[in-house]
Amino acid sequence: MKRKSIAIDMDNVIADIETNWIDKYNNEFGTKITKSDLQGIPEHEAFPDPAAAWNLIYRPGFFRHAPVIQGAQEALSKLQEHFDIFIVSAAMEFPNSLLEKHDWLHEHFPFISWKNIVFCGDKSVIATDYLIDDHLKNLDFCKGMPILFTAGHNVNVTRHKRVNSWVEVLELMEKELENSI
Repeated sequence: MKRKSIAIDMDNVIADIETNWIDKYNNEFGTKITKSDLQGIPEHEAFPDPAAAWNLIYRPGFFRHAPVIQGAQEALSKLQEHFDIFIVSAAMEFPNSLLEKHDWLHEHFPFISWKNIVFCGDKSVIATDYLIDDHLKNLDFCKGMPILFTAGHNVNVTRHKRVNSWVEVLELMEKELENSI
């Protein structure tokens, strides 16, 4: 029986870009913004000075030092037992991110082979059985089952199957395995 495949986004799915972005913005501008302050607001509008916030993403080191989303390492390791796992990131938008994301993955997810890392511009070319992502622009064109991973900017979205944590991802994938037998 052929193993099913899961494409997993990086930013706000396994890498906590929200926390990283907020911390960098607060440090740069002396603000005290919290995650709850940004709930339900699109990323391009979320900060008091959106242009300044967006510029932070282009600085060297931004992607390299993001914290890992809680439970992601353990979950991906466990999912690899039954699924082919691919890390898929639309990294082309931020050219500095290519090496930084590669190095970040090597540090935090050394068990993911380089053959299973896809840096692209448009995720609609990805043809896996499942796609776990925080953005509709990727999920709406998913060829398999789209799974929305909760992030501050998407809390009001009602499309697609939603998961709020890696514990919920594992529960969902366990049900998927049971249903495929």
